[in-house]
Amino acid sequence: MRFIRAVCLALLAGLSFAAHAKMVHRPVEWTLDGTHFKSVLIYDDATHAKRPGLVMVPNWFGVNDIAIKKAEMIAGKDYVILLTDMYGENVRPQVGNADQAKAAVAPLYGDRALMRKRIGEALAQLKAQAANAPIDASKLAAIGFCFGGSAVLDLARSGADVAAVVSFHGNLATDNPELAKNIKARVLAMNGADDKGTMPDADKFMDEMRASPADWEFLVLGNAVHCFTETEENSAGCKYDARAAARSYRLMHDWLRAAFSGTP
Repeated sequence: MRFIRAVCLALLAGLSFAAHAKMVHRPVEWTLDGTHFKSVLIYDDATHAKRPGLVMVPNWFGVNDIAIKKAEMIAGKDYVILLTDMYGENVRPQVGNADQAKAAVAPLYGDRALMRKRIGEALAQLKAQAANAPIDASKLAAIGFCFGGSAVLDLARSGADVAAVVSFHGNLATDNPELAKNIKARVLAMNGADDKGTMPDADKFMDEMRASPADWEFLVLGNAVHCFTETEENSAGCKYDARAAARSYRLMHDWLRAAFSGTP
């Protein structure tokens, strides 16, 4: 009888813990070159086990509720994610307003050194969070979507000490192909076969990777256009594709697991 009561109490305690477990959204702020940035650290507190940390750069609309939801989905119980503000607190494009988004990304595409500096600082901020979040600081990587894909590829080109970077339908172009010699990360880039914005740069990107020391893979997803992971997009050239999204996420998880474990 005592055994049964103990088991019941243990189950109730477990259920109580599960009821209180939640996705943590912790503000992470910093100032760089006079610009103040507001990012969000996202992870599941159902377990205190340390797990890999990911810098995640969203699409050109930046940090918003849609990006937070995507970060939650990716983080699960597997990762701690720093959803990264690349613009500064005063620049928040309205979702769906392409003109505002173009204006937000223009200074970074126009000054790739600035982009690399900002994404490098985001990585430093993620590392700093290991003191009070369940991050395994020996397992760090970066993922990015559309504009964010460009940013994480530039993080790799900067020579950042991360295990991997994964770009989803990102811009493949670079201001300096010679930077590829600095790459330490395993690089996975995934783009839609019918993405008219990024695929014209595919051959140059592969030439760049061939000249680098990187362990890299460039994957072309058939029948997909730009934005294939963006659930809110549904235009002719920028459209969510559930099949391509599912495949790309599965490949991302496999790529990160292998990079973190040091296996092929």
